[in-house]
Amino acid sequence: MELFHVDINADVGEGIDNEEQLMPFLSSCNIACGGHAGDEGTMRKVVKLAKVHQVKVGAHPSFPDKENFGRQAMEMPYAALFESLKHQVDGLLKILREEQVSLHHIKPHGALYNMAAADKKLAGVVIEVLKTYATPVQLYVPYGSVIADLAVQHNIPIVYEVFADRNYNDDLSLVSRLKKDALIHDVDDMFEHVYRMISMREVKSIDGTNVPIRVDTVCVHGDNSEAIKLVENLWKRLEEKGVKIY
Repeated sequence: MELFHVDINADVGEGIDNEEQLMPFLSSCNIACGGHAGDEGTMRKVVKLAKVHQVKVGAHPSFPDKENFGRQAMEMPYAALFESLKHQVDGLLKILREEQVSLHHIKPHGALYNMAAADKKLAGVVIEVLKTYATPVQLYVPYGSVIADLAVQHNIPIVYEVFADRNYNDDLSLVSRLKKDALIHDVDDMFEHVYRMISMREVKSIDGTNVPIRVDTVCVHGDNSEAIKLVENLWKRLEEKGVKIY
């Protein structure tokens, strides 16, 4: 019998203030660092919680756009985007050093995450930010994406991420949040969705096609109103299936 293992992550520090309830069911977290949400106070609070629960910490930088929560495309010079992302990650790094916690990974947020998955130039900006850090920092990326391929070319360690509470299109892009079936709300549907990706290495798209996929980490969106219920159920049912969560 094949043994499966997976990481479970959530985006945190985004103003929902549910991190205390989320942390027991996470093995890594992505902390908003001022681009779309968050400030020094929220970052420090979440870092301390992650430290208590031994949850790996990642930076969650985005387009500098709090007004739209980083979920809309922004046109800005690549040099300015690089400086913004670097500033965001460095802000979290300062707190991590003070709290004696290491930076495990970087995961772009929202529109930047989705656009860098397909746009080589945007992906290159993210890669250049990672290359500025002496200690290897992992990059959370979608399977089959432009940014994943580019990271491999630049010897950036990658972690393939899937979304527990989002439906997929045939090309492995996420179903737009503007569509009613973008989000998965039912705990049973979500478990089947995730377990299929882990055990069968495929995802059933919104059109019913089984598409190959690889998964190292599973994200439950922390700003989902049902996030606590969903991630707790997912953790327990994966463990019941013998999936090791690390």
